[in-house]
Amino acid sequence: MHEPTAGFVEAVAALPPATLADVYDHTVRLRRQGGREASRALRLSASEHSGIDHAVRSALLPRAGELAAYRSGLLSDALSACVIGARAVRKPACLSPEQYDLLTAPFTAVGVAVPRHVTG
Repeated sequence: MHEPTAGFVEAVAALPPATLADVYDHTVRLRRQGGREASRALRLSASEHSGIDHAVRSALLPRAGELAAYRSGLLSDALSACVIGARAVRKPACLSPEQYDLLTAPFTAVGVAVPRHVTG
């Protein structure tokens, strides 16, 4: 897997349940402010998308009980938010700097380092 994406997945998978809940809630708020369109702008191959999905699931599934104990449905919520963030980290050139910031903001807000936006 793309090294920056793998590092991002590792970092977000280690976040405590309360922080993952905050990330998801922030992601939902941003969807109404252009997050949905930014996410749709990402163009990943089927194998890239599958690799990211598999990496995030593999990292979070062992924590399913812990996440469910914190909030019902948090595993699914965290999977969704983390996949969106990882896709942005993998393909920043598909996004404007504003779109990239929008998709990664829920993570940077909780202290997760994300690579700078790059074009081309």
